[in-house]
Amino acid sequence: MRGKNIVIGICGGIAAYKIPHLVRLLKKKGAHVRVALTEGGAHFVSELALATVSEEPVYGKIFPPMGTERMDFTRHISLGEWADALVIAPATANTLARLSAGLCDDMLSALFITLRPGKPVLIFPAMDGQMFLSPSVQRNIATLATQGCSIINPESGELASGLCGVGRMPEPEAILAALEEALHENRECSPLRGKRVVVTAGPTREKIDGVRFISNYSSGKMGFALARAASKRGALVTLIAGPVHLPTPPDVERLDVESTAEMNVIAEGFFKSCDLFIGAAAVSDYRPAMPYEGKMKKDDEIIELTLVKNPDILAGFGMQKNASQIAVGFALETRTGLESARKKLVSKNLDLIAFNFFDRKTSGFEVDTNILTLIGSDGAITELPQLTKDAAAEKLLDAVELLYLKRTVNP
Repeated sequence: MRGKNIVIGICGGIAAYKIPHLVRLLKKKGAHVRVALTEGGAHFVSELALATVSEEPVYGKIFPPMGTERMDFTRHISLGEWADALVIAPATANTLARLSAGLCDDMLSALFITLRPGKPVLIFPAMDGQMFLSPSVQRNIATLATQGCSIINPESGELASGLCGVGRMPEPEAILAALEEALHENRECSPLRGKRVVVTAGPTREKIDGVRFISNYSSGKMGFALARAASKRGALVTLIAGPVHLPTPPDVERLDVESTAEMNVIAEGFFKSCDLFIGAAAVSDYRPAMPYEGKMKKDDEIIELTLVKNPDILAGFGMQKNASQIAVGFALETRTGLESARKKLVSKNLDLIAFNFFDRKTSGFEVDTNILTLIGSDGAITELPQLTKDAAAEKLLDAVELLYLKRTVNP
């Protein structure tokens, strides 16, 4: 932390009273600290207290007060150039909405936009539990995560309302630890840097006729999160995506397909050259044997549809991979299925499999969160709590990096 330039954004939540202590901890570590205080935040912690502990003026409005000795009329830009990292704590529902929408009407929101690329942004939401879990807040959090922000979920405990549940901001010591970890993360040190990574994502569609198809509820969010996280670690990522409506992650090569057969043909072209293959796509296991040309008419009461098996893309890679390549898959079940995941791990010759439970509320298709259990080929099991899919992707890639490190130690 010594010599690092840290900006702390404080919003209008009761947890703001903890921030002067965080500033003191950072100063003791040798960091330079400046504070961007929102109008709401000023109701909970005084500008004088923050200026005293940081030994710096506090930034509130974009425009500097006229008549001051040293006026910086573009300080919203110079502060973004100065900062090595931005911490927003507590982050209220209102601020999350404004940041995700790209609003820029105070120093914090302006700094969020002018912060130089590649600098860590750590956001600590803190609010009532029902507010945090509301669809609008979760949507805004997901948007910010796709932009590369690190969202640290609140803890559970007693809240200002008197209720008990999720919503508490972590203590200053925990925030400091998270910031230190973010600053020490270095793409140059990641085992994935320079690796050729292929990720499949989303559903596939199998045509019944010219206007109808067989598919599933996959949104592609988990696969896109993995591609985004791998790229951030310096990997050379190719994303093979089924029909989804998601933006392409930065610095990721995207190849769009429709059917499982099309995805298989594209994927096979990378089997020999890739270092890591992650099969996150929810491909259709079967396809109609004889798709109807044009549109089928509903003249008959009963229509018989003959299905044939599609190629197993992940098993195809697993069966031919060499000793230096790593294969990762997913096993989604609607009920307990660890044993089924273990069988897939062995039968497809995978190095790691992620079991997730599909309930359409907290895990699986369509939602923005996931609950994964990681099972390694060595039998090791890691149970992850409910996380955003971006956070879950980071944890999964941590496990992949550990596989690479083990191979380095025990080639």
